[in-house]
Amino acid sequence: MAQPDSTDEESWEAWWDDRLVAMVSVLGNHDGQVSHSPVPFEFGYDAGGRADVVHFREHVAGVVYATCELIGCDEQVKNSLGNYELAICHRGTERWGAELISRLAYYTLEAQLEPGSTMDLGPAVRPGSAITAFLFVEFGRFRVRDRAAGLLLCIGITADELAHCRNHRRAEVEAALISKGVYPFTDLERGSVFV
Repeated sequence: MAQPDSTDEESWEAWWDDRLVAMVSVLGNHDGQVSHSPVPFEFGYDAGGRADVVHFREHVAGVVYATCELIGCDEQVKNSLGNYELAICHRGTERWGAELISRLAYYTLEAQLEPGSTMDLGPAVRPGSAITAFLFVEFGRFRVRDRAAGLLLCIGITADELAHCRNHRRAEVEAALISKGVYPFTDLERGSVFV
């Protein structure tokens, strides 16, 4: 799995820096913390590779975790944002979401994840969690090296909210998440916004 122009470490670092500058323009400064995968992303999922995840604390009253490996990756199936990174927000320092988007990054090389679409999380759901799926929402647009790019927010939703989305009521779900103060956070133990 190659990044464009990624024939050496210097080029990889240049792409990293350009991605980070673009994300900072939307999310504010990152806090210096990066969850580095022990096995690099380019080694592949089967080898244990995962996307590195950067921590941002200025954009929300909590933490925004965002992958920093996908923009510039020609293998990614682009969506309406262009190349995109995945993001998830937690109110505290919960690590479940950061670890999940680190693994989910590979899926974007096989399938197009669009704002407004959903994904059942199946066995990736933490035991005891009320969250059963992700709703993908546009979280920012920018350009990186003249490429259209952006952030795709993964917001955890309940089974009831997923059913509403699948019944062509996604706009109602998004509006309720906002009005109930859930958006943009993934709260693992919260109840449905429709109860």
